[in-house]
Amino acid sequence: MEREIGKVAHYFSHLNVAALDLDEPISVGDVVHVKGHTTDFTQTIESMQIGHTDVQVARPGDDVAIRVRDHVREHDKIYKLT
Repeated sequence: MEREIGKVAHYFSHLNVAALDLDEPISVGDVVHVKGHTTDFTQTIESMQIGHTDVQVARPGDDVAIRVRDHVREHDKIYKLT
């Protein structure tokens, strides 16, 4: 089962990093599903950064970035598997 927790705000292709706009908290180790018009993959969050500092938890309003294993696009939805 999964629930929507946010969306991709920006994608940095040269780093394979996505900046997220969160509606719910996420943590390192959470499994997320990224889904969009041409995007559809699942991955475990292995690292997150806020302001270039590694963090374990990110909350709504945080300017958080995660490394992604595949290309994502702005407005792709992020789902957390529960």
